[in-house]
Amino acid sequence: MGRRGHAALLSLLLSLVLFSVFVPESIVRAVSIPAKFDGFVYNYTGTGIDSIIIEAFFDPVCPDSRDAWPPLKRAIAYYAPRVSLIVHPFALPYHDNAFATSRALHIVNKLNSSATYHLLEMLFKHQEIFYNKKTINMSRAAIVDCIVKFVSNAVGESLFSAIKSGFSDRQTDLTTRVSFKYGCSRGVLGTPYFFVNGFPLPDPGSAINYSTWRSILDPLVSDSVKRETLHFFL
Repeated sequence: MGRRGHAALLSLLLSLVLFSVFVPESIVRAVSIPAKFDGFVYNYTGTGIDSIIIEAFFDPVCPDSRDAWPPLKRAIAYYAPRVSLIVHPFALPYHDNAFATSRALHIVNKLNSSATYHLLEMLFKHQEIFYNKKTINMSRAAIVDCIVKFVSNAVGESLFSAIKSGFSDRQTDLTTRVSFKYGCSRGVLGTPYFFVNGFPLPDPGSAINYSTWRSILDPLVSDSVKRETLHFFL
């Protein structure tokens, strides 16, 4: 390697060092700490310290997120109340309507939190309506109008005006951005993306079937039961 090659290598190494030292701090400064933890707690299962906590990052218009939901929902029902779930909306930038549909989830969660997961399931069921090719010739305003009508049909026509106003509310925009930034801060690169008790599961971006969830959670629940039994007899 010649002198120029050594200089280029040193320059690259210096850039990497500077990036690793300064960029994380700048990211932390740029993201304001939200007043509440991001995400939607499923079925009011709670997130106590003794609970096994699953965090799922879903894009409402992602087919893999859609396919990941039924087996996860089944697993949560099987293990409740020992396993809790929090879903974080994570709008993938290459899905044109991911941010708007994620924002719709935040709007509904603010208006009626008991309807949030019903809306998520309806978005999964009919997500092809909001695929890129389906809306390529629509204006942004027309797409939002379509989402407002869809959401109000899903959660109640009486909320139509409030849902429509929600898309003009700066706070719902910021809250949806916080969800995306939170995912980025956790290293989320695609959806679905899962964490169990804070640790990421392998093969992100792929749905996990029910039997795999059982193989992941069975040992954890078993350990939890053993600890509780030991504590009872001490």
